[in-house]
Amino acid sequence: MIAMEQKDTNTPRFDNQAVATLKQEVTDVLTKNILPFWLNKMQDREHGGFYGRMDGHGVLHPEAEKGAILNARILWSFSAAYRVLGVREYLNAATRAKDYILAHFIDKEYGGVYWSVDDSGQPKDTKKQFYAIGFAIYGLSEYARATGDREALDYALQLFDCIEEHAFDPVNNGYIEACTREWGEIADMRLSDLDANYPKSQNTHLHIIEPYTNLLRAIQELQAAQTCAYVPAIGSILPIDVAVPPETMIRIERALRNLIDIFTDKILNPATHHLDLFFDMDWTRGAGRLESYGHDIECSWLLHEAALVLGDEELLKKVESIVRLVAKSSEKGLNADGSMIHEANLDAGTKDDDLHWWVQAENVVGWLNIYQHFGDEEALQRALRCWQYIKDNLIDWKDGEWYWSRHADGTLNLDDDHAGFWKCPYHNSRMCLEIIERF
Repeated sequence: MIAMEQKDTNTPRFDNQAVATLKQEVTDVLTKNILPFWLNKMQDREHGGFYGRMDGHGVLHPEAEKGAILNARILWSFSAAYRVLGVREYLNAATRAKDYILAHFIDKEYGGVYWSVDDSGQPKDTKKQFYAIGFAIYGLSEYARATGDREALDYALQLFDCIEEHAFDPVNNGYIEACTREWGEIADMRLSDLDANYPKSQNTHLHIIEPYTNLLRAIQELQAAQTCAYVPAIGSILPIDVAVPPETMIRIERALRNLIDIFTDKILNPATHHLDLFFDMDWTRGAGRLESYGHDIECSWLLHEAALVLGDEELLKKVESIVRLVAKSSEKGLNADGSMIHEANLDAGTKDDDLHWWVQAENVVGWLNIYQHFGDEEALQRALRCWQYIKDNLIDWKDGEWYWSRHADGTLNLDDDHAGFWKCPYHNSRMCLEIIERF
């Protein structure tokens, strides 16, 4: 990371009362609301791992399929929580998630990870969605970062190779969305039913840059610390070799630099500073004029994080000239109470003005990043206003976790899951952990 002292003229005071209160509040929400929900209500004691779904009314569906994204995000969340807070129960949950992913989601024949398995852990949807493989890297690299576990690191590196071999477009640059199980062409490349069917998307690239950043950081930290692995099964400390061949490090760094260039040169709309969402193979923009405000603010800090981890001053200057512009573009989605709407279709003149849990979480982190690195006091106030909205409207204080969203009229959305294929302890737990670590 680039030390804050390098920005002496703009460095804010991080010990002020507002930030201290925020840090205490998010710590309480993480440890008393979010993580206990997954520990106490979502662990599958019969088949292993975690249940695939609890609906918006709090009804558990133990027969629901289990998604790779959900399980990888659970792995990341508990691994990161253990790394930051050192609670043994979090390590146990992270290990449970890791073991389940390796046993049931890794395709032992063709490589990569399945999109989903059934409730008993048998492959269900075997397509290879690179977004999901990215999250598997994210979770496994965080587990390695937290524990020094070589097995997790090796699998993360194998999955990095899968993406580079099967998703990278050597002609036009960038990464495609999906393949069949055997890495063949697939007609429907959509991430979900809500997406347009294009071969490249902003969303998948965002969630490839994210795990590549974390994989590089994990290796850097492990090698610097000459770490040892804690082995939960036997409760002992064993020295391990975390050395990664220099050529592997070079490949990861090169891929990460290239992804930053893709965002700045291809995905970022130079006229609006919003991120365009869907593209043909040659990067022709498709699906009309769409704006996703949650992804804009999320990208602003993830792009910044990638440059910080690379530690290249020249690259960082390039990125920091863009970070604030991308964050500012997301202001279009802000409400007076600090909340942020989901997205808009400018061609159709329509908005999805639901207030989604994940958008609010990224809204808080994005503005706090602007405050931390650029000394922008208004950015801090935006983060605090959004946090107040979250506390008042989205946290389920009775049963745990956060609701999916509230509608624009203020009514609670109970139609979407409380926990499920897309509803995971990731955006909200990461928000909490980012605040705890940054300040």
